[in-house]
Amino acid sequence: MFRSLATDILRYEGITTTEPKAKALRPVVEKLITLGKRGDLHARRLAVTHVYDRKMVIKLFDTLAPRFAERPGGYTRIIKLGPRQGDNAPMARIELVE
Repeated sequence: MFRSLATDILRYEGITTTEPKAKALRPVVEKLITLGKRGDLHARRLAVTHVYDRKMVIKLFDTLAPRFAERPGGYTRIIKLGPRQGDNAPMARIELVE
């Protein structure tokens, strides 16, 4: 499940999900971006094991990692949206910062 959500965050640069999933997903995405900042072959192979789409791995290493090169951490933000209408589950949007 986290592989799919992490792939979607890299693809769309933000998704809406439940708040506990967003909080659990944050460290996964942060580690992937840190791997992208390393940029070596071993980091690329580790990223391929956590992301379904290889195009998203290329996007991670070629566009996202240079964007966060000067940032020491905190690549994502979680915005609380309120309860979902059907089951009252707390919803949140997790997205990449600028």
